[in-house]
Amino acid sequence: MPDRPAAVGLLGGGVIGGGWAARFLLNGVDVRIFDPDPHAAERIDEMLENARRAYRRLTLVPLPPEGALTHASSVEEAVEGADLIQESAPERLELKQRLLADASRAAGAEAIICSSTSGLRPSLLQSQMAGAERFVVGHPFNPVYLLPLVELCGGGATAPETLARAAAAYEAVGMRPVIVATEIDGFVADRLLEALWREALWLVHDDIATVEEIDDAIRYGAGLRWAIMGTFLTYRIAGGRDGMRHFVEQFGPTLSEPWSKLVDVPELSVEFVDKLAAQSDAQARGQTITQLEQQRDDCLVTLLRGLRAHGVGAGETLAAWERDLARTVTPPPRSNGAAMAAPLELFASEVEPEWIDYNGHVTESRYLEMFGLATDELLLHIGLDDDYRATTGSYFTVETHICHLRELFAGDRVRVTTQLLGCDAKRLHFFHVLLRDGEEDPIATGEHMMLHVDAATGHAGPARADVATRVEALVAAHARLPRPERAGRRIGAVPVG
Repeated sequence: MPDRPAAVGLLGGGVIGGGWAARFLLNGVDVRIFDPDPHAAERIDEMLENARRAYRRLTLVPLPPEGALTHASSVEEAVEGADLIQESAPERLELKQRLLADASRAAGAEAIICSSTSGLRPSLLQSQMAGAERFVVGHPFNPVYLLPLVELCGGGATAPETLARAAAAYEAVGMRPVIVATEIDGFVADRLLEALWREALWLVHDDIATVEEIDDAIRYGAGLRWAIMGTFLTYRIAGGRDGMRHFVEQFGPTLSEPWSKLVDVPELSVEFVDKLAAQSDAQARGQTITQLEQQRDDCLVTLLRGLRAHGVGAGETLAAWERDLARTVTPPPRSNGAAMAAPLELFASEVEPEWIDYNGHVTESRYLEMFGLATDELLLHIGLDDDYRATTGSYFTVETHICHLRELFAGDRVRVTTQLLGCDAKRLHFFHVLLRDGEEDPIATGEHMMLHVDAATGHAGPARADVATRVEALVAAHARLPRPERAGRRIGAVPVG
């Protein structure tokens, strides 16, 4: 990664500076940081541990060896040998000007010098620097080690190549630079946040909503969409097949209504509407409204599932809905007669986009997940419902052998067939085959042994008589089927050389 800096100097170790330290260190970059606060080192260590924890869950790709962290005693020591310098001091113009000026005189001639300011204009910040052409604002968002956005804005003295070099350096540590071409207080993102913040304050001030109700209005609705499509793509979809132009023509007049405290809006002239429509068309990159809607829906499903895993926000709502559904679900019909002589087909699904790994196909753990879901359906099929688990017990997996035979891709429709191979009073032995719809060759196979555990004792014990009878009948019927080719196979030794 040639654009990744080998070493950075950080000025300020608060919430933002500590976040920068974590992002750079975990990307293998050496960090020297200066902060006169005696508690800065402790704060940074805590944030770095949070970042390590998050990164372990963020990606399956191995991270580079962690960079070295040095606590410097001066600005000059922090910037020595740095390829990139990031100032993250409090939002006081004079303080930032002094730090940047000191850094510019001590740093190497090729070092890029950046400020994390959330709103001060770069021309003001670079006014006292030596070599001001290598200065650029690099405004991040908290937590810096996770959120990829960084706004870049140059001042009057900033060289164009500085913006390009800074963008490449940030991209090399996993960030998404957005270049703000025109100097403006607050740049882009904070101006949008400020507008929302002002309106929220008025709603609380006027006793229209509480702070929790306002947060819920965002996190259960628009906030989920914004994470996927931002503002303008969302409104393009709302405009239907005629896109942004239709949306503005239909809803633009409402901007003059006193719905908001922010009523100063630009005139929706023909020229301005044409400009919006043209930029929206370019942003869509040829995708139809239907394609954009499907992309939005796929991403919302991923977000909702992720939030469900943590019991937070809209994910908590999804989990409650699912619990209600589960109470009313009808178990799959039990096989009888001639139907028992065929493998069971109890599970079907579509491969989700979030199951895809960095190689472009389904990650290994998802095969086990699909087989696990098929096993859940099998247990329902033989009579292990909530009441049985609460009063009698359940089967638990003690051994699994999976064979990966072919690849799966996002959007594939799949099903699992299940053949029971054997049983006794306590054990259940069965074989899953994962198939892509319309194909006969297996994608993967899974052989499983489960042990029945008594709910009262927590030890292995026999299944209830009615369940045992169903299992024995299925095993007897499936014994007439050809034994799966891979059942019972051991992993063979591979000759070397």
